[in-house]
Amino acid sequence: MLLAITIHEYAHGRMAYYFGDATAKYHGRLSLNPLKHLDPLGTIALLFFGFGWAKPVPINPYNFRDYRSGMLWVSFAGPLANFALALAGLFLFYIPVKFGFGWMPYYKFIDILITFNILLGVFNLIPVPPLDGSKILTALAPDNIAEFFSRIEPYAPVLLMVLIFSGVLGRVIVPLFQYVYNAMETLVILILGIA
Repeated sequence: MLLAITIHEYAHGRMAYYFGDATAKYHGRLSLNPLKHLDPLGTIALLFFGFGWAKPVPINPYNFRDYRSGMLWVSFAGPLANFALALAGLFLFYIPVKFGFGWMPYYKFIDILITFNILLGVFNLIPVPPLDGSKILTALAPDNIAEFFSRIEPYAPVLLMVLIFSGVLGRVIVPLFQYVYNAMETLVILILGIA
């Protein structure tokens, strides 16, 4: 989970830097050091409740060369990085399988790596503030949608907790997770030529 969160936040900062905003770099967040991204409360929640969060990478979208395009790609960078890491994990899982060797603790670690990264990627694409999905939708949608999200943002953490603890979010995330996992696994098996 630590690796998934770190790569997610780093990707946001790196993409913002690419679009002309160096805020993350000035705050020391353009780093793959997990300690730079840990949120104390989010880490405690992760340890005790099985889910947590990182400190959001600071960005200033007004520094972007193109505001809408910058917001879109910076928001999408985190989930995309998680999906890329999950895909790499599937290759690391199936290459030893193809050649008939492996070690159970290795497979367990890689399986957990894949699972957490797909879950984090899918979860963050849900269009509820402050998740990345709401920012992606805002960047793509007309201004009235952006205005709607800015109005509900102060209440978003409560809304998100209600969606999580009521099980509503789980009913959305689990099928999406399974779809993404199956699609990636099929692709890797095809590329590696595993019967």
